[in-house]
Amino acid sequence: MIGTRLDEADSPRLIRTDRGWWFIGNRTWTLLKPEHVMPDGTLRPDVDGFLRAEGAYRERTAKSFSLTVLTSTACNLGCGYCFQNTGQDLLGGHRPPRIDRRQLDSATIDRIVGFAAGRMAEAGLERLYLLLFGGEPLLNPAGCLELLRRCRSLGPTTAAMTSNGVLLHPRRAVQLYEAGLRTVQITFDGSREDHDGTRVTHTGGGTFDRILANVAAATERTGLLWNFRVNVSHHNVDRIAELFGLLDGRTDPRRCTFTFAWVGDSGVGYRNDLAQVREVEDRFVEWTIETLERGYQLVRPSMRTTCQICSTPGGAQGAVVNADGTLFSSWQSAGKPGMEVGHIDHGYVDPDTVPDRWVTCGYEYEQADTAVMNRFQDNVDARILDYLLASGRL
Repeated sequence: MIGTRLDEADSPRLIRTDRGWWFIGNRTWTLLKPEHVMPDGTLRPDVDGFLRAEGAYRERTAKSFSLTVLTSTACNLGCGYCFQNTGQDLLGGHRPPRIDRRQLDSATIDRIVGFAAGRMAEAGLERLYLLLFGGEPLLNPAGCLELLRRCRSLGPTTAAMTSNGVLLHPRRAVQLYEAGLRTVQITFDGSREDHDGTRVTHTGGGTFDRILANVAAATERTGLLWNFRVNVSHHNVDRIAELFGLLDGRTDPRRCTFTFAWVGDSGVGYRNDLAQVREVEDRFVEWTIETLERGYQLVRPSMRTTCQICSTPGGAQGAVVNADGTLFSSWQSAGKPGMEVGHIDHGYVDPDTVPDRWVTCGYEYEQADTAVMNRFQDNVDARILDYLLASGRL
């Protein structure tokens, strides 16, 4: 078996390669010999016991309360594949209909902080992980800053933001950093040419150069860390490698990681025709190795885990809050009519009464073959681990 789930309490990955078997556990990467694994693809009992004794397993217990807040549901871009679109632009432009507009205000921030404090006390958690989300969160910069400052009262806080980067000008980046923001995820759709054909303003204008200039200035003036998510589809797969050269000299590789991700069909007309074939697997490995060779940081292969917020109905260890205080089970369902699961003023409804609303991350892409995608990721991760071992980086 490939990617065998070994335990219900924690979920290491066991991946077969030409070298043997990679065990990916609790921040551990162990190359096992073929004889360490049973014919059915499970660990030999004595090997399993050794790995447990060495801490390679971990209980999936939360160390912080995970709070995602949409500061604005509006967006300044008109990307056709966005999962928050409710349809295509019937006029053929770049203004697709979206989820209803909501804007976070001070009164709602008061209630969010009170709600989070109560949930953290119930869960026995004293730390907070805060994600600023949207739409585009920086369409409401005042709301972002106030939320960051107010959440300090909840305890030690780690704060991140998912943004398209267009509005992250230097002065704003400094303000956010001083308020406690530490990590920003920015999405690129490959090379400048491909990015500017997809991630466009409502008038169809490109955004690549503006985003890169903002990232460069914020890198110079703050200590922000960056995760560059690179969307991969049949539209851009042949030119993604051009992106790395465009970033050289504009960022600090020691503060940047890359995530290469498939663009799925969000159900409103976008289709990714890229096949999950060995050639594409080769590309993912090549891109990852190139980022390492250029000095960028690697998000090392990890255990296969479930989302802290959406995996347990009832939001015991986290919450997704819309700008108006409505609760949703996942960032991906946030703002969508009929998907509400409660409100910060009165808590969650009984999950058993709304089973179809308690969805998990990725529910929009159920048409994808999960087994195929897991096998694809396992193969990529195993080859990256082989490279790290051979190059002395592991």
